[in-house]
Amino acid sequence: MSILQNLAVYRFSRYFKLGFLIWDVLLMNLAIVLSFLLRYDSLDRIDIKEVRTISLLSNLFWIGLLLYNDSYRIVRVERIENILIRMIKMVVIHSALIAGFVLVLKYSEVSRLRIFYFYVVFFMLLFVSRVIFMKLLKYIRAEGYNFKNVIIIGANDTGERIRRILSKDLTYGYRVLGFFDDRVDPFAFISAPILGDFNAIKEYLLKEKVDEMYIALHIDNIKIINELTALCERHMVRIKFLPDFQLYTKSRKVEISFYENTPVLMLRKEPLELTFNLLLKKGFDLVFSFLVIVLIFPWLFPIIVFLIKLDSPGPAFFKQERSGRENESFLCWKFRTMKVNASSDHQQATKGDSRVTKIGAFMRKTNIDELPQFFNVFWGTMSVVGPRPHMLKHTQQYSELINNYLVRHYAKPGITGWAQVNGYRGETKELIDMKDRVDHDIWYIENWSLLLDLKIIYLTVFNVFKGEEKAY
Repeated sequence: MSILQNLAVYRFSRYFKLGFLIWDVLLMNLAIVLSFLLRYDSLDRIDIKEVRTISLLSNLFWIGLLLYNDSYRIVRVERIENILIRMIKMVVIHSALIAGFVLVLKYSEVSRLRIFYFYVVFFMLLFVSRVIFMKLLKYIRAEGYNFKNVIIIGANDTGERIRRILSKDLTYGYRVLGFFDDRVDPFAFISAPILGDFNAIKEYLLKEKVDEMYIALHIDNIKIINELTALCERHMVRIKFLPDFQLYTKSRKVEISFYENTPVLMLRKEPLELTFNLLLKKGFDLVFSFLVIVLIFPWLFPIIVFLIKLDSPGPAFFKQERSGRENESFLCWKFRTMKVNASSDHQQATKGDSRVTKIGAFMRKTNIDELPQFFNVFWGTMSVVGPRPHMLKHTQQYSELINNYLVRHYAKPGITGWAQVNGYRGETKELIDMKDRVDHDIWYIENWSLLLDLKIIYLTVFNVFKGEEKAY
């Protein structure tokens, strides 16, 4: 019998939190030791009182933060990217707490460079260990171990949807045994076998090993749902309910909050509604825009202004009222790329537009015309990344044609955005073009993360060098 077969009889998942806690403490103290070796080539200063105090606080803060945020939870269908993002957030919070204590207590014996080395090493150790653990877990599950047997009550679209999710990747560790239902939905494409009706469930639980039961029934079946709940409690089967949110919304992402003990359903998750995320994005915007203004503007702006003036008469800058967050208007700044004309506030630039100047065509192709918007970012009316701001006339026009158009205004408009790096920029000839752009903007709002912003910035720069079809 293989080692995996011997270990499979034990349920180690209940010890994951304790194991991870001990493992992280070991990694943290290893990182402390390595940071001293990197900084001083010795451990002579590790016994200094101030250093020992900060090391102790580092351990206590890390344990407290992870336990408080339940960062050791293991969700079988969770992507490794989500786990890493959660880890990055915790490292940032931890470093801010330690930096605050060092500054407030005025610990002069604590080397700031050594602390920097510590966080670099600690992050790398955490990253590598998390990846190795997830790969190992996936390997074990792919070999057929650490599986949970699942039955689904409700042979309908909702039941089939959860079956597809659980069966999508063998390494998730779920084995869907089949469906139970009195009436199979004739319009639902059911892939797993129908094991019987509601009356057959009890006998099946007695004969087969079932770990989890998923209830995909309409609320009209409340009597059956209550009976199944009691049945699962008696047979130690964990029960999970799939509320039919499709009655309220077609959104694929919903958010549930509890007002005391009352669940409240919201149509979408908005990460930027969380104070920490909002401050993180604001801080990034301020730092990024400040660096661009200080390092690039002093030498590039005079050159661009000179070329614009040389190419055509008129001001170097173009300002226009556009729709911002919460649909409040603001003045958006750009380098002027067109000849001065009366239709600029209501007519989009088109391919071969005669209004575009020679230098203007180059600036549009390279996105240089958007650079003054970094002042908008610094002033707080825009963000580096977000839905692109539209003219007021277009906001009024499209909000009447596209039901969820104004949802994109839940976030600050950006110099670049998820829609733009996916090819939805420039002229919108058909209504479907704007619908696709809006869908991408809403996806960005629902899935925001700092890593996503960095990815969009990278893709924006990459697309400038690659060239874009709609850059005109």
